[in-house]
Amino acid sequence: MSNYHIKHLEEYFQVYRKSVQNPEAFWEEIAEEHFVWRSKWDRVLSWDFTKPEIKWFEGAELNITENCLDRHLPTKRNNTAIIFEPNDPKEEAQHITYGQLHESVCRMANVLKENGIKKGDRVCVYLPMIPELAYTVLACARVGAIHSVVFAGFSSNALATRINDCDCKMVVTSDGSFRGNKTIDLKGIVDVALEDCPGVEKVLVVERTGGKVKMKKNRDLWLKPLLDNAYADSDAERMNSEDPLFILYTSGSTGKPKGMVHTCAGYMVYTAYTFKNIFQYRDGDVYWCTADIGWITGHSYIIYGPLANGATTVMFEGVPSYPDYGRFWEVVEKHKVNQFYTAPTAIRALAKENLDYVEKYDLSSLKVLGSVGEPINEEAWHWYNNNIGHGKSPIVDTWWQTETGGIMISPIPYV
Repeated sequence: MSNYHIKHLEEYFQVYRKSVQNPEAFWEEIAEEHFVWRSKWDRVLSWDFTKPEIKWFEGAELNITENCLDRHLPTKRNNTAIIFEPNDPKEEAQHITYGQLHESVCRMANVLKENGIKKGDRVCVYLPMIPELAYTVLACARVGAIHSVVFAGFSSNALATRINDCDCKMVVTSDGSFRGNKTIDLKGIVDVALEDCPGVEKVLVVERTGGKVKMKKNRDLWLKPLLDNAYADSDAERMNSEDPLFILYTSGSTGKPKGMVHTCAGYMVYTAYTFKNIFQYRDGDVYWCTADIGWITGHSYIIYGPLANGATTVMFEGVPSYPDYGRFWEVVEKHKVNQFYTAPTAIRALAKENLDYVEKYDLSSLKVLGSVGEPINEEAWHWYNNNIGHGKSPIVDTWWQTETGGIMISPIPYV
């Protein structure tokens, strides 16, 4: 039996030695024992760093959504897959089970197909952090379309550039988004962007804010009636291990944003394995990554990594300062969060505020704290350790990139 869940340091060193001495055998064992495949690979790994070109599980066939959804249904159909925590704390949180998520993803997959999307097509997703974002991403993967999520804070120009660069046929967006006490007109931004995007044939619009929008005839469609009328089951497309799963653009902080392509099999195995071990997730835990799915952290550690492990993952629509600076800790108490993963920028902003915002909440459910996105400075680390973890929750300060798809360097917690 492979060491899929490493539980103590001595075991880690044994597993590490095995992974270094024979990486192919190590990853083959993990892949074979912990995932479902339509057909097995001919070769675990091949690489040529002069190109550079790396291929994982060549010849294998699979669909990542069967690993994130279908295989959990016999034992976890009624378990919560996603807890959706809205921007406004007065709006009720949604607990979406694996059965409900599977049905919603299948409906969305059928909507995509009915609107001309097929294997290999690119779909741009420009949505706030609402359940339809998860449904759309997974539905694209289910039909073999390549999703390109654009952070819903980006301008029309940034959106148009990304749509054209990867030649998207469809955009999925919403009438607007809530951000704290503000409402943002997402559909208006899309309309401006699409003036320069001749390749887009359809725009599917989620109703979120109820704001007035212009709907262009023969192009724009409200999503809800389409989902309501769609069939609630959909066969997953057979995908080759090296078929593209998604395109995600780098932030552009060091030049022009680059479209990173991640493929199906290697990405799935790596995100699932790193999620399980770095966060020490156990069945029944509630895990919360505060990132946006518009970034790689959200792809890997809100959607694919947790769902491939049958985990319960929190999707948060809001911001840490609304309605006040205690919002994160209110959510931790409310959902009894066990693993909490956020960015140093958020920690620094919250550390400037009165400690009353923290101390009024019960954070005793926390077992592991995480940090991502940039280096964490010493003061922020100590504030996080002392006031949020109370010296009892190890902090995993993770380093990785859009390019790597998953965490590359991290401390390991044993709790």
